[in-house]
Amino acid sequence: MKQFMDRDFLLSNQTAVALYHEYAASMPLVDYHCHIDPKEIWENRQFENLTQIWLGGDHYKWRIMRSNGVPEDYITGNASDRDKFQKFAETLPRCIGNPMYHWCHLELKTFFGYEGVLNRETAQEVWDLCNQKLKTMRARDFIVKSNVAMIGTTDDPCSDLTYHALLAGEQIGNCKICPSFRPDPALNMHKPGFAAYIAKLGDAAGIRISTVADVKAALGARMDHFAAHGCRASDHGLDYIMYREADENEINASLAKALAGFTVTKEESEAYQTALLLFCGREYARRGWVMQLHFSCMRNPNSRRFTTLGPDTGFDCIAVTDSCAALYRLMDAWDKEEQLPRTVLYSLNPADNQWIDTLLGAFQDSSIAGKVQHGSAWWFNDNKVGMQDQLTSLANLGILGNFIGMLTDSRSFLSYTRHEYFRRILCNLIGTWIENGEYPCDIPTAGALVQDICYNNAARYFELN
Repeated sequence: MKQFMDRDFLLSNQTAVALYHEYAASMPLVDYHCHIDPKEIWENRQFENLTQIWLGGDHYKWRIMRSNGVPEDYITGNASDRDKFQKFAETLPRCIGNPMYHWCHLELKTFFGYEGVLNRETAQEVWDLCNQKLKTMRARDFIVKSNVAMIGTTDDPCSDLTYHALLAGEQIGNCKICPSFRPDPALNMHKPGFAAYIAKLGDAAGIRISTVADVKAALGARMDHFAAHGCRASDHGLDYIMYREADENEINASLAKALAGFTVTKEESEAYQTALLLFCGREYARRGWVMQLHFSCMRNPNSRRFTTLGPDTGFDCIAVTDSCAALYRLMDAWDKEEQLPRTVLYSLNPADNQWIDTLLGAFQDSSIAGKVQHGSAWWFNDNKVGMQDQLTSLANLGILGNFIGMLTDSRSFLSYTRHEYFRRILCNLIGTWIENGEYPCDIPTAGALVQDICYNNAARYFELN
């Protein structure tokens, strides 16, 4: 019987052990998509206690606490930080098979040196140990300790990027901190608050917006601002991929309707979104930015909880959408004009893995190896099985050796250990193939492949060097 989370955790054979410890473990990491607040990096935030850095804003943890019957007061409510942590510690032992169990113990071990197991009985010793160490640890310490080479934050087009400007003059290990352009509110004509956001966008760009051409001009002006602050990537969070062509006059009429506060139809919204997506993709290609498309997420299905707690509080789920046909039409439209940007595709539905991996091969070209990427197993899929399935599908249908690897998609400075989790799973998968005689037992060659997937491919893709 193996010891719980020992040195060779998740590594089931000697080849996997060699690949991880000799090649993967020491590589820098590129966290090219996350939700870290650049203000906290600039201010080098010091967290008062473990709850603030561990449970604050972490809807992954909130979900499992609710599933364990914990009252909301101990999750997002007014209970004390110590009591919230206790309820989480009591919940965690029941999460066998959930990646949260592994993530939490990796974080406790890596950042706080805790080698034990968190549960009801050990909660006080963990609380005391971590809080004592947090007195001498700040936000930047977690970045440096984790050997982070790039952080790609997620930023609204209206942001003045003040903290990115301040951070540009700072030395935080070898880490580049880059904004990412996230224009969702400007594209979501069908969602509440659209008209108010368009007015805000117009103010930020210095443009009075009344037509779709004005929206494009405003987004273009904000892209210029982001480019001046080192932006390398965009990100779009879409419920599903759409493609609906329409005359510009029709789109302008729909926009006027939405700006006046009237409800638009699904068809009107899709036509507007399609026009803006096509524009954005062309601009990203022209600027040399990476375009990230996240889709197949059902947002806020629990209307009562959405009303009381708002978005991003742990009530989203996987959606079943037909995004394949629309996505290939979008990509074909860009490709016909030779304006398809480097693109990363993420579906929250693992049933989409195989069609994504075949679609990649239809739009690759000689501009860069792996121009179109199947993004890492995302959100509900960043568990052992989900990662193995995504890696295996990509290997079966594409080129795994060109994959740009893991990201955290997190708001926590402790989540960098998710890269370790991914690397162990990757090395075990490749090590198993080698041990089964499915790939030559050439450790230096396989090790170089592992290092490419862990770091080198992403560094090349996001032009870090």
